[in-house]
Amino acid sequence: MKELLINIEKCVACKSCEIACRTEHSVHKNLLKAVFEDNLPQKRIFVEKSFSKNVYAVPIQCRNCEDSPCITACMTGAMYKDERGVTVCDEFRCVGCFMCVSVCPFGIIVKHREERRVVKCDRCPESDVPACVRACPTKALVFEEPDNFAIDKRKGFITGLNKI
Repeated sequence: MKELLINIEKCVACKSCEIACRTEHSVHKNLLKAVFEDNLPQKRIFVEKSFSKNVYAVPIQCRNCEDSPCITACMTGAMYKDERGVTVCDEFRCVGCFMCVSVCPFGIIVKHREERRVVKCDRCPESDVPACVRACPTKALVFEEPDNFAIDKRKGFITGLNKI
């Protein structure tokens, strides 16, 4: 199964992924029209700075945890894994208790602005590739099999060593 993965070395914190996400989840699916919608679309990906040893910009979105604490904490069953293996929220079953927000280890499940429900990454189910990946100018975000991603990372590392 394909996963949304990150090459943090390539992220320049342009936030194109955030803009694409908001646009994709707008009524009009058009940036200029989305800005004027009554119910402004919310992003489901967050570009944050990491202040570890090296400073990186890190795009953070739902990791679809295997143990999924948000699903376990959801008292109505609104949070569940769909046929793609993506953790999604059924907005009609969500009662806005925000337990999923409380237990999310990444802090990416957020309260919907106008309604008493949550918003989270749904991996753009209408598309083969999530909007954030399509919009990333540096290809920091990729949508592929984790094993293939790891192979590409190893090849890049070996290539880098050969240049030393």
